[in-house]
Amino acid sequence: MEYNTSLPHLIIPEYGRNIQKMIDFAIEVKDRDERNKVAMSIIDVMGQLNPHLRDITDFKHKLWDHLFIISKFKLDVDSPYPMPTAATFTTKPERIKIPGQKIKYKHYGKITEELIKKAAEYPEGEEKFYLAELIGNLMKRNYLSWNRDTVSDSVIIDQMEELSNAELEMKDPSTLKSTNSLAPQRPNPVNTKRKQQGGGGYRQNNGGGGNPHNKFKRKY
Repeated sequence: MEYNTSLPHLIIPEYGRNIQKMIDFAIEVKDRDERNKVAMSIIDVMGQLNPHLRDITDFKHKLWDHLFIISKFKLDVDSPYPMPTAATFTTKPERIKIPGQKIKYKHYGKITEELIKKAAEYPEGEEKFYLAELIGNLMKRNYLSWNRDTVSDSVIIDQMEELSNAELEMKDPSTLKSTNSLAPQRPNPVNTKRKQQGGGGYRQNNGGGGNPHNKFKRKY
């Protein structure tokens, strides 16, 4: 009896051991034309065993790559796609550079700081005041996402002035929206409990009305 522990390691287990044996057989075929036919047949079987790959763009290319990977890149056939190499799958990806810029107030985010800098460059006028109003409400909304309780309008105004180096200010601070209209809405625990209990249906029948399908009253 054969045990899996004594058998060769499955390179891509999703295809199973039979596919791996078929590919090992194809490697040993001497005639190139015959070897190409065997490879095409194996590709068809691999596609049938993994129909989910059909949802992937250019899934045929994926199957051919898997074929060469399972063969440990020893299978010499005429592939319709460039044959991959072992280095293709062992090369480490390039390190992604993390921006070293610091954010003054992280709850506002980098984009909000960039908006403030751009708005500060606008010439004085109604358009600049309108931008300050929009950015002020954005800052207040972001602040309340971090601290749901409350925030003073004076804090928003002072921090906008700080981030803009005193080049952007709100013409009318009263245009800041109220905390209740900007704060993230918390779910009502009462409504949530009713939904979990299937609220909106019949009331429990304790001998009175409720479920019209219950024709008999329980006697205690």
